[in-house]
Amino acid sequence: MTDQISTGTARWLLPTSLFTDHYELTMLEAALQSGAAHRRSLFEVFTRRLAEGRRYGVVAGTGRLLEGLATFRFGTEELDFLSDHRVVKDTTLQWLADFRFSGNIYGYAEGEAYFPYSPLLQVESSFAEACMLETYLLSVLNYDSAVASAASRMTSAADGRPCIEMGSRRINEESAVAAARAAVIAGFASTSNLAAGIRYGLTTVGTAAHSFTLLHDSERQAFEAQVASLGKDTTLLVDTFDVESGVRTAVEVAGRELRNVRLDSGDLVEQAHWVRSLLNELGNHETGIMVTSDLDEYAIAHLQSAPVNSYGVGTRLVTGSGAPTASMVYKLVSRQDGSGAWIDVAKAASGKKSMGGRKHAVRRRNGAGRATAELLTVNQRADPGGDDRPLQHTFVRDGELQPGWTGPAAVTRAADRHRASRAELPAAVRRLQPGEPVIPTVFNEA
Repeated sequence: MTDQISTGTARWLLPTSLFTDHYELTMLEAALQSGAAHRRSLFEVFTRRLAEGRRYGVVAGTGRLLEGLATFRFGTEELDFLSDHRVVKDTTLQWLADFRFSGNIYGYAEGEAYFPYSPLLQVESSFAEACMLETYLLSVLNYDSAVASAASRMTSAADGRPCIEMGSRRINEESAVAAARAAVIAGFASTSNLAAGIRYGLTTVGTAAHSFTLLHDSERQAFEAQVASLGKDTTLLVDTFDVESGVRTAVEVAGRELRNVRLDSGDLVEQAHWVRSLLNELGNHETGIMVTSDLDEYAIAHLQSAPVNSYGVGTRLVTGSGAPTASMVYKLVSRQDGSGAWIDVAKAASGKKSMGGRKHAVRRRNGAGRATAELLTVNQRADPGGDDRPLQHTFVRDGELQPGWTGPAAVTRAADRHRASRAELPAAVRRLQPGEPVIPTVFNEA
């Protein structure tokens, strides 16, 4: 599978087989001993509910997990660790040494909107193979989808003004790359993270921080140094000392060709209006205003009436803006018995029920192309109705990665899918007030 992943991404891949929980391996060992490990099984990833008050979610991370599947192997180092710590016995170690995923994976395209019980990912293989992937799949999908869901609300509130992802320093280094990728899928224009740029072809941007100004003997010297290095098509940070003085100095140094000034503190709405007036007074009608400082979707919406040209978003984005996980689960919904017949299975615990059987999903739309429901059928495909749009795709078939779902091109494809998916949802999707999912999930078990 590795040779089908773009070379720009493959060189950064690390072994993923131990990004898992101990109990996945103990289940594997017990199932191998009972003989049930080889039963063909179907697992589904879904969420029982959206984050509190959210009206939709956004799928992200599929490309990353498919890339990681290529290195889901147990080499000498991994096997020695499991042996030395007596996690599993020798017979299980022998099985792990030959592990290669040979099943099928289906699911929603990255960038797609989802709702409660949407079958976001389906893994069909032996129980042993599917069991091994559970923790890894969930860790990728839960984080990336949480960031993408927050990012989508932010770009919706921005209403066409560019958003820049700037949260790398608030999370661990690999999550920073994942967050940048997920944010761009959900409409962000660029990122400050260079690793995300080289791995996924994302546009990277950045100029200077307050420390750069403080390094120099004066604000003017700092601005002169930045313009001399980067040109006038740059963004000057004007609130290290006094905003008015900073704006005037920026204009004196860069002139009317200055691209942006950046505000990072204070009452951003009031300051943006005041700075816009000052820039216009100085003749810099084309110089834009960029704002940063702990923005989220609510702050961006509050700034809609302000003369702001772009937003830099960090902490709130990479922590899911209050919902750091998408709360997805991975459940066995069907398996074969000893004779090869498929049996639907489901968890019945109160508050954590699941529905057995293979789900087929379409987005039901009206004559105007507007989504009206998430229609799920069990163990049979939905009868086409009106302008129904199928939602599931094949990512892996018989262990072979299907083309187009990984690498930089997949991010572009996912961003396109997100724009189209969000555009077909009812207008209420833009509301930030808490509410029910913007379309209902409808089951048809016929």
